[in-house]
Amino acid sequence: MDTVHLKSILVALTSLPHETEWVEFKVNNSSPEDIGEYLSALSNSATLHGKNTAYIVWGVDDISHDILGTKFKPRLEKIGNQELENWLATQLSPRINFKIYEFTFEEKNIVFFEIPKANHVPVRFKGVEYIRVGSYKQLLKDFLEKERELWALFSLEPFEKSIALESLAADEVITNLNYPAYFDLTKQSLPDNRDGIIQRLISERLIVQRTGNIFDVTNLGGILFAKDLRNFERLSRKAIRVVIYKGKNRVESQREQTGIKGYATHHYESGSLSKMRTTQWHPESYQTQSIRA
Repeated sequence: MDTVHLKSILVALTSLPHETEWVEFKVNNSSPEDIGEYLSALSNSATLHGKNTAYIVWGVDDISHDILGTKFKPRLEKIGNQELENWLATQLSPRINFKIYEFTFEEKNIVFFEIPKANHVPVRFKGVEYIRVGSYKQLLKDFLEKERELWALFSLEPFEKSIALESLAADEVITNLNYPAYFDLTKQSLPDNRDGIIQRLISERLIVQRTGNIFDVTNLGGILFAKDLRNFERLSRKAIRVVIYKGKNRVESQREQTGIKGYATHHYESGSLSKMRTTQWHPESYQTQSIRA
């Protein structure tokens, strides 16, 4: 993520009326244990509050939200012989893909920890689950209603709503998705500007907007309209696969080819697939069309 987008996120976060359950502001407090507990708490709270991402921000006063800068240098910190980032990752279960960003805003040093929401199970630090209650970090086990709600959310989230590609600028969304195919296949007029395209993709849940002008592509958006599924690590194994078999059974294959485009993009660009027999058509498994030689 470039500095321009990091600054836009910082401005959006500091504009919040108060600290929320998915944002923590600090100035110089960099206790590794405290950071680890917040990674768990904020990840779990992001899920509870319908956010894909949570943040710890160093360099901002937690009451006034004034941008003060920080002396914290996470990439220089070590726990024993381990770098802080690696140490934190090994203490979290499951290992979430948090990211660290360092940049300068108005000549003040700022640090972000960008934290993905919890999926499937609560995130634990050193075997303990945390949650954010108001502006306080608490043990999840002490708040049974929140724990029940969290597990209920895990069981309800369908494949289509999960995130396939994250932290994109609007131009990167346009680059990765075949948006003309979407408008053509749904028989809608193509908006005359980028913002109109982005807003329509959001309304159809093909992408979701995060804090600032940053977007995530959902599994639905990626699996249907990806220009190249190889850019979507979590979806690449679900690409359409065409196999030509020898004879009238599927014992011996002569040739096979794996596509790189999303399902709707593939159909839009290649035309009818009526001559192929679809043996599976569900995003949870490989997609295979077989042709008998």
